[in-house]
Amino acid sequence: MTLVSVTDRIAIFGARGMAGSAVTRALQQRGYGSLLTPSRDALDCLDRTAVEQWMKQMRPNVVVLAAARVGGIHANKSFPADFLLDNLKIQTNVIEAAWANGARRLLFLGSSCIYPKFANQPIREEALLTGALEPTNEWYAIPKISGIKLCEALLRQHGFDAISLMPTNLYGTGDNYHPTKSHVLPALLRRFHEAKIRGDSAVTCWGSGTPLREFLHADDLGEASVFALEHWSALAEDAPKSDANQPLAFLNVGTGVDLTIRALAEQIADVVGFNGNLLWDPSKPDGTPKKQLDISRMRAMGWSASISLTEGLQRAYADFKEALATEQLRG
Repeated sequence: MTLVSVTDRIAIFGARGMAGSAVTRALQQRGYGSLLTPSRDALDCLDRTAVEQWMKQMRPNVVVLAAARVGGIHANKSFPADFLLDNLKIQTNVIEAAWANGARRLLFLGSSCIYPKFANQPIREEALLTGALEPTNEWYAIPKISGIKLCEALLRQHGFDAISLMPTNLYGTGDNYHPTKSHVLPALLRRFHEAKIRGDSAVTCWGSGTPLREFLHADDLGEASVFALEHWSALAEDAPKSDANQPLAFLNVGTGVDLTIRALAEQIADVVGFNGNLLWDPSKPDGTPKKQLDISRMRAMGWSASISLTEGLQRAYADFKEALATEQLRG
């Protein structure tokens, strides 16, 4: 059974970003032709009235919400109010307007940072709201939790078929390679590339290198998103259930494999061709010690990631060099 049709008008908010563009590519590859991809210049999702008017005019049947203010540890620490306010506004405006204007389905893309810092590993969906968040990204996590709960509330009270996916750390085509505002993988990739070009003998990385992280290529998230739209409704009798036998409105998406940041840095150095030494600065924050998702429910439905980290890093480096060559990188 499929829950969406190639004739559906599907709106992707954040279609220029890494996650949104991956969802758009996956939909296009499957023949979905009626895609609505408003740019930030054309539609400011922070403007509630503008979003409401857009929904009334365009009337999408299906909505994918991938738009968000994103950034790494440094950005979260420097701009907590921006992360909290902007993401709360974007989510509330788009989700409520989609429901109020007759969208049949909605997919909200969250983040694995919603889970407690010291959650049992691998992290199951039931861990949500069972402990304190990681302080270095709580300003991003709190709005994401609110988005999940808004989808769940509309599902319960109004029968709105809103589902959410919680991807692990993303990387790949369209990533942000800013030297201070990006996440760990793209930041390391750029740092090693620039060190190689300069002929540096060493690169200093943040933290101890011991935290464990799981990484998912954006194209795998795109595939997972289309799979969820086609095969998963939280309203269906056979939908995944929680331990309390309640329908789950959000599911984890990842690879099921993690590695230390030190091992990641070594792999990136190898892909880039940097032959110098790797140094570590333990005065910089490590973040959560381990964050690996339990992806058993998505696997049970029939989806699993297909891009290995080795292949994904090679793709990411090629994308970085292409963006660099066309002067698309900023900062």
